[in-house]
Amino acid sequence: MPFPVTTPGSQQTPPPPKHYGISSPISLAAPKETDCILTQKLIETLKPFGVFEEEEELQRRILILEKLNNLVKEWIREISESKSLPQTVIENVGGKIFTFGSYRLGVHTKGADIDALCVAPRHVDRSDFFTSFYDKLKLHEEVKDLRAVEEAFVPVIKLCFDGIEIDILFARLALQTIPEDLDLRDDSLLKNLDIRCIRSLNGCRVTDEILHLVPNIDNFRLTLRAIKLWAKCHNIYSNILGFLGGVSWAMLVARTCQLYPNAIASTLVRKFFLVFSEWECSYNPLKCQLIGYIFDIETVMSQSLVLLGHGQEIIC
Repeated sequence: MPFPVTTPGSQQTPPPPKHYGISSPISLAAPKETDCILTQKLIETLKPFGVFEEEEELQRRILILEKLNNLVKEWIREISESKSLPQTVIENVGGKIFTFGSYRLGVHTKGADIDALCVAPRHVDRSDFFTSFYDKLKLHEEVKDLRAVEEAFVPVIKLCFDGIEIDILFARLALQTIPEDLDLRDDSLLKNLDIRCIRSLNGCRVTDEILHLVPNIDNFRLTLRAIKLWAKCHNIYSNILGFLGGVSWAMLVARTCQLYPNAIASTLVRKFFLVFSEWECSYNPLKCQLIGYIFDIETVMSQSLVLLGHGQEIIC
């Protein structure tokens, strides 16, 4: 195996540091001891507001999602048998529950609901989801307040599972089976899908992409918890009322994390307000590298996310 040759007086050029987004970081400064102290004080300040869930409650959510995931797999096997698929396909047909929104981002608060997506293979129809799966949920003793909103812009089944409210969307992929390690960020999955499935997939795809684009997920999560609490206390956290919603705030915090990749939460909170108090919306629109979505801070007060057609990519 050949080894790199270094001539006298020469040095190997180190690889350029990775940067996130369309521009280089504003600062690569590492946190100081005072930043760490302030971050710990930030955590203690947030605790009384219920932004952190107890470990016991978190484990309860995980258990509920496992039960729901098992129900989905069981239901898809039943559908597969009713449609006379080969036994080899039925045994490996899969099916899976994905999460998105605040729970997937890791910033949900006590008592918050869970946004979920049921992903099924190509032989399972949307009509099956709103009939046989709905009926299966209705028979489950832990499911209460079950209702289907089939005609919504993004069709959904709403329910309360053992005291936790869950909204379940549905997407049928053009796959014979659904593997456990399926990555919904794969653009090829969008081929030949109807618009309702694309809309249903977008929540998971955006959430996963945000987590993929931040330098440090833990710093991002703590910063986002603080910013969301601030927005709610100032009554400007509401997509319905024309303010920013959860995904929009997450994008703004993610961009701050990109600009200060080595900073920790206490610094990122301060930099968040510095960056966006001076942001020139008219000349410097903020765009995020998310397939199917474009984020423009200039028009975000009405609708921060505008759905694009399939195959269009936003450069970040």
